[in-house]
Amino acid sequence: MINVSHLTKKYNRFKANDNLTFTVSDGETAVLAGPNGAGKSTAIKCISGLLRFDGEIEICGYKNKSAQAKRILGYVPEIPAPYELLTVWEHMEFIARAYRLENWENRAGELMRRFELMDKRDKLGKELSKGMQQKISICCALLIEPKVVLFDEPLVGLDPHAIKELKLMFGEMKEKGTTIIISTHMLESVEDIWDRVFIMMNGRIEAERSRKQVEETGENLNELFFRITEGRTGEE
Repeated sequence: MINVSHLTKKYNRFKANDNLTFTVSDGETAVLAGPNGAGKSTAIKCISGLLRFDGEIEICGYKNKSAQAKRILGYVPEIPAPYELLTVWEHMEFIARAYRLENWENRAGELMRRFELMDKRDKLGKELSKGMQQKISICCALLIEPKVVLFDEPLVGLDPHAIKELKLMFGEMKEKGTTIIISTHMLESVEDIWDRVFIMMNGRIEAERSRKQVEETGENLNELFFRITEGRTGEE
């Protein structure tokens, strides 16, 4: 579970996140949707503990910057940043050692197989395409079998096979009770995944919808998204 309470992130006088409050429950997949500059990535970075902020964030009851929270949190950044001089397999080993994982080799091999990385296992990070680097980033985040995972624009740069596998993994994680937050500016790319959507604009959450609400009312989520992001806010 993720609890975010009054999250505010300022850069001098500019508010990148303006008093965000929301909860994502166990086994729930939430989407932060909005155009570039809406504050999605900033919120993801605050939740992951990479940025200072005002407010409160808890991961499964722990303060987000605590060691307990970090042990159960996976994070896939928008821009992958693998270690240039580590091989693909050495990235897996690095994460396993850092988290003191036991019997991790089979899981690492399975993740790499699903993302078609086995034939690249001895390639250095600097030798890989951005798409391959993104796959490494996802594998590293999922190797620890996190209880909470943050994905910042995860589908950008992935090939069709990797997109299919990642969407399958979203379903598998949901069945295990994993809490997932996905940031995206393309709602249609995650339309078959989400349980809850938060539409962001100018650092604020302008609308929140659950899948049940949308199914019961027949509301067109894409129309709502464009009404808000094209300048007419105030939807609740």
